[in-house]
Amino acid sequence: MSAPTSPADLYRYSLRLLLDKDIPAWVALWAEDGLMEFPFAPDGWPRRLEGKAAIAAYMRHYPDHIDLHDFPDLRIHQTTDPATIVVEMRGVGRLVESDAPFDMTYIAVVTVRDGHMSSYRDYWNPLAVQESGADFAGSSR
Repeated sequence: MSAPTSPADLYRYSLRLLLDKDIPAWVALWAEDGLMEFPFAPDGWPRRLEGKAAIAAYMRHYPDHIDLHDFPDLRIHQTTDPATIVVEMRGVGRLVESDAPFDMTYIAVVTVRDGHMSSYRDYWNPLAVQESGADFAGSSR
C-alpha cells in the first residue's frame, strides 16, 4: 500500500506505523531533507534533526523504550497553507524499562511536500518525560 499524500491522511498513517512499531516504514514517510524540531527539548536532548538519516537514527530505538498503545484525542487542524497541519493528541502506552504508564500530550506543526513529511515541529512537554525517567532520546543515544 502506498502512503497517503494529504497531510492529514499521511499523519494518521504515520501514527498507525508507530503503533505497529514499524520505524523503517515511518522513516520512509520523510523527505530526504526533512527537518524535525523539538523547541522545548531539555538540555542534552536534540532540538533539531536535519535530514532523513538523522531522523532515522533518533527514532531507531524508540520501540525499545516506549510501547505505544494508542493516540487518543487526535485532532488535526487545517491551516491556510494546504501543505501544513497542526496536530493535537495524546500518546499513551508504557515505558518498557520500568513498565510505568506513558501518557504524553503533543502539539505538532507538520508540513508535507510531494507526499513526504518535510517539517515536523514537536511541542511536547519535556517535564513529563524527565519525571518518568525515560531518557530514551538523550544525546548519548
